[in-house]
Parts: sequence; C-alpha cells; structure tokens
Amino acid sequence: MKPVPKIILASRSPRRSDLLRQMGFQFEVRSKEISESSVTAANPVDRVIQLSRKKAEAVLDEAEAGLIVGADTIVCIDKKIFGKPHSSEEAKSMLQSLSGKTHEVFTGFTILETGGGSVSDYEKTKVTFRKLEDWEVEDYVNSGEPLDKAGAYGIQDRSGLFVDRIEGCFYNVVGFPLTRFYESLKKLFDRETIQKLFDHTRG
Repeated sequence: MKPVPKIILASRSPRRSDLLRQMGFQFEVRSKEISESSVTAANPVDRVIQLSRKKAEAVLDEAEAGLIVGADTIVCIDKKIFGKPHSSEEAKSMLQSLSGKTHEVFTGFTILETGGGSVSDYEKTKVTFRKLEDWEVEDYVNSGEPLDKAGAYGIQDRSGLFVDRIEGCFYNVVGFPLTRFYESLKKLFDRETIQKLFDHTRG
C-alpha cells in the first residue's frame, strides 16, 4: 500500500476549492502564476491538459511529498476558445457570442505525484444559453462576477439563469470534474489510501 499522500491544489480558483471541500477532500492550496500564452494548442483538449500540467509543475519544486493537482477550464464555440475575459468589454462580447447558442466547456486536470508518476484527463460538457437581452448582459458584467471566469460566466452564480440546459457533468462547468478526478485517483491508489484522502473529522 502506498503512503497516504497530501493533496496540493495548484489553483487559486475558489470554485475548485469549494468543490473539493464539498466532497470532503483534505487539501491545501499552493499556486503560481503561469503564462497561459505559452500554450498555443488549437485543440481544446490539448490546451486544457497542457495548461493543467504547467500549473501543477509550477509548484513541484516547493511541494512536500504528495499529490499536486493542476486544472484549467475553457469555453469553446464556433472553433473559438474563451478563457477569462481581460476587460468588461471582452466579457460582454463573450456573453453575446454565447447567447442563444450551444457551447462546450472543457476542463483538463493533471495529478502529479512528487515522487514521480502522473495522470491527466479532461471532461467536456455542452451548455446551451437562452437568448439573452442586452440589459441582462450589461447588469451581469457590471456586477464584476464574470471577470475571473472562463467564458465570462459562472453557472453557480446569477448567470445560471442564462442557461437553458446542459448535457454532461455540471461540476465541470463550475470548474472541476469531480467524478473524473475521483476515477483518476482510483487508478493511482488502492481503496484504503483513497479513503484516507477524505476529511473524516467532518460531520
């Protein structure tokens, strides 16, 4: 049996922390800024997996023994890739592009073992927006909420009202595909080790 690893989340995303905490994982957050422009892959799957690996590798030298988890989320529509908007105007443009259409959300993640070994995977979810009115886009952007979110929206906040339907993993759209991540852990560790990754002090 492998020793119980410590999980280090290489992401400042409060949504990812909330999701892992909600599922009962014990972890700490440690992240570094990376240049996302250094990854130019046009294929969305390649892009999110490469970025997730770069984020995990960025903290590898400073991490104690354990697991480092990096993740990245993008939105794709009409062969265009949307990350986080750099301005309010860009956020408005993204939301107008998504209005009344179906887009895809990709999240890639990488699990690095500090002693060597890794696994990467991704999830894809289709999201359909209803037709948005201009004032709805304006109000949402003025709230400041979309500026730190891929595609300029967060399905867990008020922009969930923009969504007509989804096909696939809801948590993936929030920012982290929990089931896919758990299945990857099962490829690395046995049952007893995985059980110890959870915070059993929680009620």
